[in-house]
Amino acid sequence: MPEIEFDGHGSLSTTTESDRQHEYQRSIKDEICAHRAGVNCIAVDRFEGRYLISGGAEASVKLWDLAIATNTQRQFTNRPTAVVKKSATSHQYGVTHLCFYPFDSLAFISSSYDHKLKVYSTETMTASATFDLESVIYSHSLSPIASHLLVACATQHAAVRLVDLRSGSSTHSLAGHQRAVLSVAWSPHEEYILASGGSDGTTRLWDIRRSSNSLGVLDLEDSVGVVGEDGLGKNARHRNHGKAHADAVNGVVWTDDGQYLVTASHDERVRVWDMSTGANALSHFGPTIQNKHLSTLLPLLVPSNILKPGKQAMFYPNQNEILMFDLFDGTLLKRLRFPGVAAAPVRGHTTQGSPRNRTTSLAWKAGDVGFYSAHSDGAIRAWVPVTPEDIEADKDMAQEANGDEDENRKRKRDALEEIFRDLTRQKITFT
Repeated sequence: MPEIEFDGHGSLSTTTESDRQHEYQRSIKDEICAHRAGVNCIAVDRFEGRYLISGGAEASVKLWDLAIATNTQRQFTNRPTAVVKKSATSHQYGVTHLCFYPFDSLAFISSSYDHKLKVYSTETMTASATFDLESVIYSHSLSPIASHLLVACATQHAAVRLVDLRSGSSTHSLAGHQRAVLSVAWSPHEEYILASGGSDGTTRLWDIRRSSNSLGVLDLEDSVGVVGEDGLGKNARHRNHGKAHADAVNGVVWTDDGQYLVTASHDERVRVWDMSTGANALSHFGPTIQNKHLSTLLPLLVPSNILKPGKQAMFYPNQNEILMFDLFDGTLLKRLRFPGVAAAPVRGHTTQGSPRNRTTSLAWKAGDVGFYSAHSDGAIRAWVPVTPEDIEADKDMAQEANGDEDENRKRKRDALEEIFRDLTRQKITFT
């Protein structure tokens, strides 16, 4: 896979070669970035893994074709195929969250600090529906398996809002949190089960078919659980008191088999919950975790089908780096650092990483073993495992570069010696 740069300020990918030459002259002078004000969120379609959408702090949404890059190129600059700029009919403030439709990539949903949830056509990049929830929308979730088209929204309001895309209704809500809801996620195996994390430190489970809706809360000190014998509340001990974290919960993610729930919090802890019981799995990820921003921060779980049976891995979007952990024992497996960016400090040290390098979003590419990351400095980065072939290719390129450098030095040295000989042969008279 080539090294990919995402340049959101050049021409669109459908421009002519002469336009590209002009943009190349611009790009060597300006810093290449996807969104100049910063990238708040990204999403990749779940079917082909071909399209990536990005939402900027400046309110724009951009569509990128990931299939344009070829493996024959060592470096490639990707430009958006379409852009939705800030306008009267689009978002007015920064985009907070994006997701493709779960059943096809022809539509996607966006939310924003402007209180709006919008449904877009991927082909035309025009909004087909807009919902005003009258409060900041931090994130949203659409079930990957459900027959219903209910979009769960985490908003500044102390209740989970449900938007029905079929009826156009946005009046239903799930009350239980005491303060703003920051993250929501539908179960990948039970279409009516929803998890939510709030700024009150709680993580709640919901069954939207129940009159009371709430199945209870997760408690970091609980070893029994609240979801019951069948995961749906059978013979469960219902509990509406207790906290999953000591501070705001701004990340809630299910494993793809639905057996575990992962939560991230401002207390700079990540917890794993066994959803067969609702109990804390007691995974510990050490002091390297950083999480202090109000925006939603979602760990990226590696698809289980590319791992050994019984294994789970997690990529965590840290301040200046991406951390890879074993999900169950918390072992730090890998630190992915950005070019030119120093490592993030360990919690407790006085030095703080620059917020301009903060990792804001991660997205897995379907059918591949790579993923993409978004950053507050405006960059989108592509990550793939390094293969032995890549290592050999890099060595060959380095040897070629060193050979060229040695040849250039020799040529310059010969030229200087020739000039020196010419000067010594001349008869010089001083007057």
